[in-house]
Amino acid sequence: MGRLLAIDFGRVRSGIAVTDVLQIIANPLTTVSTNTLIDYLTNYCTTETVDKIIVGQPKQMSGDDSDSMRYITPFVGRLRNALPHIPVVMYDERFTSVLAHKAMIAGGMKKSDRQNKANVDKIAACIILEDYLTTNI
Repeated sequence: MGRLLAIDFGRVRSGIAVTDVLQIIANPLTTVSTNTLIDYLTNYCTTETVDKIIVGQPKQMSGDDSDSMRYITPFVGRLRNALPHIPVVMYDERFTSVLAHKAMIAGGMKKSDRQNKANVDKIAACIILEDYLTTNI
């Protein structure tokens, strides 16, 4: 059994979270510059077994895809080409940034650390992954 990996995709940087090998616990992994994300994921997947990649799908309150999908859809296509042996699924990511900020406050993170967007991105990826685990496994 391999890990599940989640991505909170952003135009500048993207947060990444992974599960343990038993796919029970989600943990923030890192934040990567989006222009190097495919390379990072390719390298990561050569050293770790990844069973599935979950990409956050931004939606509006109405349930329609947000404008950000115009950047995410081509990325998902490139990711599927780079790692054809790993299934890539999209998963609703509404409110993950808000929940990430709340989690950081509840965890006692200092204000300066909460203002670091990289921290928000990897925690948002973790929230996407936790939600996915709760509803899909």
